[in-house]
Amino acid sequence: MKRSITARLVTMFAAAALLTFALIGAALYTVLDRELTRHQDDELHIGLKNMAYSIQHVGTVERWNRVQARMDTLAPPDGSVRFWVLSDDPRYLYGSGLADMQRMTQDADGRGAIMLPGHSDAMRTQSVYIAPLDDRPGVRLIIGSDSTPYRRTRQVFFTALLALSLVAVLAVALAGHWIARVGLQPLVRLSDEAQALRPKTLSQRLPEAALPIELQALTGAFNGALARLEAAYAQLEAFNADVAHELRTPLGNLIGGTQVALSRPRSAPELQEVLASNLEDLERVRSIVNDMLFLARADRGEVATGLVRTPIAVEVRKTIEFFEFVLDESHMQVRIDGDQGIEAQLETALFRRAMSNLLQNAIEHSAPGAQLVVALREDAAATWITVSNPGEPIARAHQLHLFDRFYRVDAARHGLGQHHGHGLGLAIVKAVAAMHGGQVAASSAAGTNTIGFSVARSAAGPEEAG
Repeated sequence: MKRSITARLVTMFAAAALLTFALIGAALYTVLDRELTRHQDDELHIGLKNMAYSIQHVGTVERWNRVQARMDTLAPPDGSVRFWVLSDDPRYLYGSGLADMQRMTQDADGRGAIMLPGHSDAMRTQSVYIAPLDDRPGVRLIIGSDSTPYRRTRQVFFTALLALSLVAVLAVALAGHWIARVGLQPLVRLSDEAQALRPKTLSQRLPEAALPIELQALTGAFNGALARLEAAYAQLEAFNADVAHELRTPLGNLIGGTQVALSRPRSAPELQEVLASNLEDLERVRSIVNDMLFLARADRGEVATGLVRTPIAVEVRKTIEFFEFVLDESHMQVRIDGDQGIEAQLETALFRRAMSNLLQNAIEHSAPGAQLVVALREDAAATWITVSNPGEPIARAHQLHLFDRFYRVDAARHGLGQHHGHGLGLAIVKAVAAMHGGQVAASSAAGTNTIGFSVARSAAGPEEAG
């Protein structure tokens, strides 16, 4: 289910307004309820005090009749206010439904309530005891007030408050919708501009200057992603072209040689020669395919497995022995510098593959009789293995791309990988380094080119970590 930012904002506006009005309404209702209760109690207290004053000065039955007449006058016909007088002397009793007074509840201050027959609400009461005087015994005066008008006032207020709150929430939601639509206009324009981007216009970027601060960071990140996408797209195009170029030569040789061989009858030795030539080209195609499959696995995040703790210098010497014939033929020597006791946990087959590519690269780009140097060193985070050879300087701009697939340095350097490789050797070195948690580096200074890779020290096992 799609979720709308505008809908979310409107919902949040409405929820915040509803909560605010609910809290305000609850506070107002509480204040009103307390004030109505206080007002009713004040009226009861005034009526009780006035009538009690009259009774306190009455000590005979003759004068008591005048008190009863006064209570009849003060009690309205609708029964909203009533008086009762309780006494042990029947002559001083007053009020209708005296038997119902037994159900009256009251607290220590004389405040209470009573539910009378025919009434939907309890009457709020106050009472006071009046001491005897002359012939009059002690009596209890009770005054009651009907709570129905106060309840109706509360109901009307609550209904009005609820209706006004709902209308206000609806108004806030509508205003919030308008505010959200206006506030999100920059985002809508940004979305329209993003949708207008096409693969052929990858160099186009979204404008940042006219956007709100909150969207500038998002736009900057999006433009950065576009830049990376453009670079990756360009690299992919170049990569596809390079792959096609690398495969076209051996495939062209295979097709051409086969067509020539089939153009006329051939003897068995001639066919064997053609097959041998085809086999060389097929081996080259297989090598390219295998290297590409390996790099694809590395791109998916594959890491080195089957790690074995071994001295790095031992693996370097084994790799150098593999190139012994080539080194002798070119009158080259290889020297190992650095701490030869350094150990690390390596997948030895991958390590030798990377080391072979570094040595082959150095041999191909060195003059006969050159001396190559393999240096081993450690820093705080990694163990480095570098191969240095004398040769023509490599420009800084090229050093940054030496490990890219099929990358070619200009012809002034005799073309990296143009001898026996196919432009994937250093890319494989980078992949092997990444699979061991390391990095690659290249430098060129004082007529010496140095290329190498590292393995993370954290991969050196518990002994190293200790």
